[in-house]
Amino acid sequence: MSILLAVAVLAAGLAVWSRLAPEAWYRAGIQLERRLSGLRSEAAVVEGLRIPYCTGGQGEPLLLIHGFAGDRDNFTRIARYLTPHYRLIIPDLPGFGEAARAPEAGYMMTDQVRRLHGLLTQLGIGHVHVGGNSMGGFLAAQYAATHPELVRSVWLLDPAGTLKAYDQPLIHHYEATGEMPLLLQDPRQFDTLIDATTTVRPWLPGFARRALGLRAARDYTLHCELMRQMRISPLLDEQFRAIPAPALVVWGEQDRVLNPEAAGPTAALFRDASIRIMPGIGHLPMLEDPRSTAADYLAWRQTKS
Repeated sequence: MSILLAVAVLAAGLAVWSRLAPEAWYRAGIQLERRLSGLRSEAAVVEGLRIPYCTGGQGEPLLLIHGFAGDRDNFTRIARYLTPHYRLIIPDLPGFGEAARAPEAGYMMTDQVRRLHGLLTQLGIGHVHVGGNSMGGFLAAQYAATHPELVRSVWLLDPAGTLKAYDQPLIHHYEATGEMPLLLQDPRQFDTLIDATTTVRPWLPGFARRALGLRAARDYTLHCELMRQMRISPLLDEQFRAIPAPALVVWGEQDRVLNPEAAGPTAALFRDASIRIMPGIGHLPMLEDPRSTAADYLAWRQTKS
């Protein structure tokens, strides 16, 4: 067999395997991407639930919280710009990613905040900077309001949790029908999730899209319940005012999931808040433009030092 023929046979075999085992390819690929971003994977058990997390970097601790239908790797690409400045802790929330699935567990925002606090306590972390995207932004703000003595700053990326944020056609459609792109019944619908959440599409190989689509479809029933519990959780602007930690509120101008006009009401929850609107960006700034999103945060943090 010639070298060229051998290479062709090997390539064909790999292509078939990638279709048959997309999740194995995805696990291998994401492990490589984590290493390139200076992250390693660890795990803890909180309230009987296994919580994997990525960690790496140096400096003050920065907890980053993913959004609904996301996982810790939503922050893997931006992490490479942050690890020279912060010690990152990026967990998979229970119910998502590689974390435990426990349908009987509570998934209200207060439940998840309590678990995040338990994780940080296990890690011996007291004072912390907190950031989050979408549902993770809701949790970051709630954590800052619940533990004001511990939180040094808050970084909110297209956060959920205010009445204005939910004033959006996609949310109104969900409330009327129970359907939304973040709740996938068919793995082949994964591209609709990407189209709904991003304006600048992050690069994802085919095997990654297939693997993530398969996981989302398996989680459909659980995630319908988790979405219900998130939507009945008390809103931030119904609970809090004058949260003491300084906050940077970032919103993609083209966000089709949560209303960018909620940047103002979100900032109003804090005694000291800055707003950054990102033109041409959708619901996931840390994936759509990780370099600029990180640079804005680092520049803002310098003003608060």
